Amino acid sequence: MIAMLHFATLLIATMFAVLASVLLDWVLLRATFLLMRPAAARRGATCTAMRTASRSELVRGTAQLARAYASHR
Repeated sequence: MIAMLHFATLLIATMFAVLASVLLDWVLLRATFLLMRPAAARRGATCTAMRTASRSELVRGTAQLARAYASHR
C-alpha cells in the first residue's frame, strides 16, 4: 500500500515538473520571438524614406553576395 502511495506521489510530482518545464519553455520562446522582432519605425514621411533606403541596401547586399558566390567561368 505504501509503495502505491510513493508511486502515485512520484507520478504527480513528475506531471507537475513536466507542466512547469513546458510552461517555462513556452515563456522563453515567446520572449525570444519578442526580442527578435525589429523595432518599429516612426510613422510618416521618414518611414517611407527609411523603408526605401533599407530595401535598396538589401538589394545591393544581395547583388554583392550573388557576385561573390557566382562561379567564374
